Parts: sequence; structure tokens; C-alpha cells
Amino acid sequence: MSKQNLKEEALHYHAKGRPGKIEVIPTKEYATQKDLSLAYSPGVADPCMAIFENPEDVYKYTAKGNLVAVISNGTAVLGLGDIGPAAGKPVMEGKGLLFKIYADIDVFDIELNTKDVDEFVRTVKILEPTFGGVNLEDISAPECFEIEERLKAELNIPVMHDDQHGTAIISSAALLNALELIDKDISTIKIIINGAGAAAISCTRLYNALGADKKNMFMFDSKGLIHPSRTNLDGKKIEFANDNMPAETTLAEALVNADVFIGLSKGNILSQDMVKSMARDAIVFAMANPTPEISYEEATEARKDIIMATGRSDYPNQVNNVLGFPYIFRGALDVRSKVINEEMKLAAVRALADLAKKPVPDSVNLAYGETNLSFGRTYIIPKPVDPRLLTTVAPAVARAAIESGVAKFPISDWEAYDTQLSKRLGLDNSLKKVITNKAKLNPKRVVFADAENLAVLKAAQEVQDEKIATPILLGNVAKITKLLEDNFIDLPYAEIIDSRSIEQEERLAKFGAIFYEKRKRKGYNHFEATQLMRNRNYFGAMMVETGEADAMIGGMTRNYPETIRPALQIIGQQEGVKKVSGMYILMSRFGPLFLADTTVNFNPTVDEIVEITELAAKEVEKFNIKPRIALLTYSNFGSANGDDAIKMQKAVAILKDKHPNMVVDGEMQAHLPFDIELLKENHPFSDLVDGRANTLIFPNLSSSNIAYNIVKEIANIDKIGPILLGMKKPVHVLQLGSTVREIVDMVAIAVVEAQGK
Repeated sequence: MSKQNLKEEALHYHAKGRPGKIEVIPTKEYATQKDLSLAYSPGVADPCMAIFENPEDVYKYTAKGNLVAVISNGTAVLGLGDIGPAAGKPVMEGKGLLFKIYADIDVFDIELNTKDVDEFVRTVKILEPTFGGVNLEDISAPECFEIEERLKAELNIPVMHDDQHGTAIISSAALLNALELIDKDISTIKIIINGAGAAAISCTRLYNALGADKKNMFMFDSKGLIHPSRTNLDGKKIEFANDNMPAETTLAEALVNADVFIGLSKGNILSQDMVKSMARDAIVFAMANPTPEISYEEATEARKDIIMATGRSDYPNQVNNVLGFPYIFRGALDVRSKVINEEMKLAAVRALADLAKKPVPDSVNLAYGETNLSFGRTYIIPKPVDPRLLTTVAPAVARAAIESGVAKFPISDWEAYDTQLSKRLGLDNSLKKVITNKAKLNPKRVVFADAENLAVLKAAQEVQDEKIATPILLGNVAKITKLLEDNFIDLPYAEIIDSRSIEQEERLAKFGAIFYEKRKRKGYNHFEATQLMRNRNYFGAMMVETGEADAMIGGMTRNYPETIRPALQIIGQQEGVKKVSGMYILMSRFGPLFLADTTVNFNPTVDEIVEITELAAKEVEKFNIKPRIALLTYSNFGSANGDDAIKMQKAVAILKDKHPNMVVDGEMQAHLPFDIELLKENHPFSDLVDGRANTLIFPNLSSSNIAYNIVKEIANIDKIGPILLGMKKPVHVLQLGSTVREIVDMVAIAVVEAQGK
């Protein structure tokens, strides 16, 4: 995109519709006179007096606890310089947008028309009752240092100048991981910092806190090396004056044999020759924006062993402040911290560094057009779109606040806090948490029938690391081993089995004999039975049947019914179950929705619909949820004729007769079990008038599969499944395109089932 096109699009983006990027919206009812009397006069007097009597109740009755002020005077806006407070407002609104979308924090942006430090500090200070925290932004140095220090000392809410500390926190996490990859000790490395502004000073301080030695850190400003002999050092620069090099040393000379270059200055000041002169495995963080101190292409061309980071999103290892400030403030607000202290910043550093070493969600790979991001030279810090940042960094910061004694509202139930964080961004995975936590209580051996698949291997590492299960991998040993090595997946405790190898002949004979006894009157001879065991789906199912594994996760496939045949032939249905069925769980905003049958039975009979409903109800009850079941079709309680309508009518009648206490009704159209007012008005006799349905039964596979796929795609709903219902032992077959997260969820389901068996 050309600069002109970008300019036109940006101006249109900010001006279209309602100008700007943020708005204030009500969070309470306001439709009636009563609502307004509660919101304002006279009802509002009661919370006012409650706060007057107990000032801490301001967090209970107002938005203060989730409200941050983004405050600037526009003296150092991005790379634009001193453009003034009004011109800086779009940036502050943008910061507010990022706070909201990444951490559900509300923001008022405040632009102050003053360069006077005293006036700035006094203005922010008298605003303290309004806010839960203050994010200082785009204030020039050295004034920014004094402003932040004074506000931190005089306010009882957290204050952070993100331009200083955000870059420091993110680059510190990147530096720790880069050093780990090349096996260098932070206490002995030589670091060259080009730039001596707010961000550079804060970065250098934080590196020092992490163990870097000041005598090995050399900072340059526009006039040269920060040296004790200089008489023109303003602000905080003197703190990093270093006489271990002559005062006249140039940047090029200082870089010889340097381990790390930190660029927080201006573009194109670093040459390829300078990079080549650095020590082995050179680390170059060229963070000037939008033009780095050296381009990514030039730096990587200069030497192949480089670890390169920039501030740009179009290259690997972007040092982006959005990885830090939303989650740091989230953790600080949630424990009502008085400050954001060094312990909290260091906790954020370590949380970010650790997250980069974990398997990357498929959604992140997809967002960046990658097939397999993994910890290494081109991935040393998480990507900004990683959904785990909120539940990783915010709790780390909150814990550090509590442990360092600055939290006024300590957290005791960390699992509940994790769930609360997930809900903030519509990531309500409380049911998933229940399943996963139950699985962790008694992990089981799970055999993966398609371990030559990268997503399956990533999921295997995650279930091992989370102590959900012990993976057993089926496939070609050499191929799996290479995939593990190439993608930095560590599965030291996983057994790898090639069902086709000579080493498995004895096992194949044993499994073949068992299968022959089961199927000798079903068309198989002994040789055929043994040969069939070389198929990984048969081999895996037999491992479960013989007790060598507790559960099986089958390979991703388009042909679901065919793929479950080995499990049906070897393990079989539960006693009394005539046909197995499949169920998906959709994590909707109303809570989990259970849909059946979505995978197996093409056109079930009345009796099969009854059995599908019974199996689904039993599965829902396992999650400590009371099933509220709707049998769906195109008709509402006899309003239309047709085979499907009559089938569902008959099934409901049988279910009510067999299970008088079951909450089940139908036949009905798909919207009716969710529109309770409409249901009450037109069908007040229904079992579902007291609350929404949570379990949906469909008349055939076509309708269920169409409904499931449309809803999950259009509504972007998280899902678990398909769960195979009615088997003697837990076996589940993945559908084509299952993500790592979805595979992990299925393993947790299988482990919980195995515990019950």
C-alpha cells in the first residue's frame, strides 16, 4: 500500500460514521422511568451515601475500578514529536481502544494543554477520585521522568508511563529468551544502547534489574557516548555514564564484539559492517519506528546467526507495547494496587518470556499466515493476538502486587480469577475449566492414532505439560521424531509406536488373535485380522480394549462414520445401547449448548431419537448441568405435518413417559427454546417456559450438521467435540481441521470419561 493510499484510508477510518474510535455506553437498564430514577435522582443518593460512609465502596458502586485515564500533553507523539495535545488525541483514543479490546478496561483519554510539570501533576492529582489507574503517554523527556515519579509518590492508584516501561518490559522478555537460545549469561554480555530518551533509560534500568552489569552497558545519544567526562548530560543520562570506554568512542567502535544492540533512536544508523563486527549470535533489537536502525533484510543478510527484533508487525519478533500495558493494568486494577512497582514489571517480563516457549495456538498461526510458529530465533516473544496473554500476564502481575504488599484487594481463588478474565473478552470457558481440572485430578494414558500430524503433536505436548494425560503416539517413529525436533516439541515421556514395524510383530499377533475371536463369524479370517491391526485406528482401539491405554483420540478425517468402525468392532457400545451418536458443545454467550446427533446417524428412527436424547442427557449431567432438552424441527407442537415433525412428536411422548422428571419438549422450531417470552405467550404448557434449553436434538444428520457449522462460523463460537456417545470405553475421532486447542479439549473429555469407566 502506498503512503498516499494509507493516508487516505487512515483519515477515512477515523472520520467515518461516529468520528473517533471510542464511545461511552450504558451498562445498566435505562428504558423506563423507574430505571432512570434508579440511575439518577432519587435512587443515586443511596450509593453516594454508601461511598461517603465507606470510601472503598466506590469500587463497588462505580466504574472506577475498571477505568484508566490515558493522559498526554502531546509533546512526544509516536515519531511525530511535539505536535500538541489536540493532534495527539487520535493516538490516545487508539490507546483506549487497545485497552478495551485486549483487557476489557474502559478509558477516558485526557489531553492536557500544558508543558508545565507542576501544572500537569496538579491536574492529574485532582482527577484521582475518578480513575482506578493512570497511563501516561507521549510526554517528552526529561519531563516525563519527573511527572511519573511525582504522581507515583502522590497518588494511591497505579501510574505508569508506558513509553518508558512498555518497551522495557517487552524487550526484556525478548532479551531473556534470545540469551537462552544462544546460551549466554546476561551478567557477562556487552550491551550497546543507541538512544537515551525515556524508553532507553527504562530499558537499561530493567536489564540491570534482570542481571545485566552496568559496567558492560554503553549508552549513546545524538552527541556520542554517555561518559562521565561529558558536561552536557541532562535528565537521567548520568545514571548510565560509563568510563570503561574512552569518551570519544564511536558507535561503530563500541559495537565490535558486542553481544547486544538496543536501538531506540532513529532509522538507518546501523550498517551491515557494524552488525558483522558484533560477537557470535548477535542480538539486534532495532526498535525505531517506523524505520528501524537497520532493516530486517539488511541485518539478516549481514549474518545468519543474528537474532533480530523490530517495532514493526511485518517482521518477526515485534517489540509491541500492547503485549504489556493492557494486562499490567488489568492485574493492577483487579487487586486495587496502589502502584505498578518493579516486582510487577519483572513478573510481566517473566510471564511473557515463558509464554513464548509454549505451543502457539492455531488462531495465532492463522493470523500471521504461518503454519507453525514455535520458540526460536524468529519467535522470542508472543504475538499481540495471542488470546492467552490476558490469562497469563494479568495474574502474574496481580500475584506480584500481592506478594510485594501493594494490593488492597488480594485474590484468593486464582481459578475463579482465571475464569473471570476469560469471560471479560467473551472467552467463557468455565465448562472447559471444569473438564480440564477434573482430568488433572487423575491423568490417564491416551493413545493418539494420528501422531504424524503436527497439530496432534502440539496437543500432545500441551496435555503432557498441563498434566492432563500421558500421550502414546502412533505412527512412523522417524517421521514423528523429526517433526518433534523441527518444531521444538518436547515429549520425553511419550511412547512412540509404529504399528507397522517389525518390533510390533508380537503385539500384532496378540491383537490379531483377540480381534479374530471377536469377528470370526463376521467375515474375517485369522490372517486378515492380524493384518488389520497394522492400521493405526485398529491398533489404537485394541490398546484401549486390552488396557494398554485408557482412551483413544482418532485421526482427523472427512469420513467420520467410517473412521469409528474400528472402535465399534473392537470396543463396542455400552450395554443396552443400540447405536452410538455424536455430540458437539458450543460455548455460547448463554452458556454451553449441547447439540446431538451431529456426526453419526443419517436419519434416525423414533426409537433412535429417544436413545440419542437419553445419551446426550447423561453426558450433560456429567458436567453438573441439568439438561433442558428441545427436540427441533420445522413445526411447533403440531403446527405442521411431515415425517420429521411426527417423528419428533412421538419421540417426545416416549421420553416423557419413560422419564417423567426429564425437562424435555418439542417438536419446535429452533428459535423457540431461546425466546422464552414468545414460548410463554404461545405455548405456556411447555416444559421449557421456565428457562432456555441447553440441549438440542435434531431430526437428522443433515439438519444438525448444517446448524452446527453455520452457528460456529457466523457467531465465531468456541466448540468442543465431536464427543462420541454410547461407547464402552472412551474413543473420539477428530474432524478435519481440528485445532490444537480443540484436540486438547477432546483429550480432557476422554480422560474424564476414562476416570468414570
